[in-house]
Amino acid sequence: MVQKGQFLERSTLVPVGTEVMEATAHRGKLAPPLLIIPPRPDEGGGMDHVLAAELAWAAAHAGFPTLRFNHRGVGASQGKRGRDIALLEDAEAALQVLLENAGTRAVAVAALHGGAQVALALQARNAQVGGLCLVAPADIDPAILARVTCPLLVVQGEQDGRLPRAGVADAVMRAGGDFEVIDDAGAAFHHNLPHVGRAVSAWLRKLSGG
Repeated sequence: MVQKGQFLERSTLVPVGTEVMEATAHRGKLAPPLLIIPPRPDEGGGMDHVLAAELAWAAAHAGFPTLRFNHRGVGASQGKRGRDIALLEDAEAALQVLLENAGTRAVAVAALHGGAQVALALQARNAQVGGLCLVAPADIDPAILARVTCPLLVVQGEQDGRLPRAGVADAVMRAGGDFEVIDDAGAAFHHNLPHVGRAVSAWLRKLSGG
């Protein structure tokens, strides 16, 4: 039974070749659905990361379907942990499952930390990515953000110094995107975590035309 203030996520499976990844999904009536890409396995990331849970909760309460997953070799997902193209293959498989589950032609993608690398590659070769959100992005050249061709949101903690804020802001502006800085927060958002969820849900509503 789902009580008031809770939301129900359902376990689901994402096939990747002969292997299967574990994922959780939440239904919703609004579009676009949200695919949440966790931090890379070499960062120790998974779908239960606090940021992934926050984004799923915020999107679900705003009425948008969600899917978050564990890359192969993480958690109960089958296979060995991969890098680069293998992580992109995982994300593409999750993208197709979300498209089928939600019955839409496009999705929004939110990536966490080093998952930004995966999300940028996913957007570059999949027209179904209709919006890209990077939360506390790491291990990328900020200049690449200027080449994003879909609606873009970047959320960075005020105290997160891994990427230069001025460079990120300039590249996002050139892409015509939105840049949100969360006050009194670092890369892990131990402070003001709900502000991240609110920023992403507001962005989803903007994408939906609301």
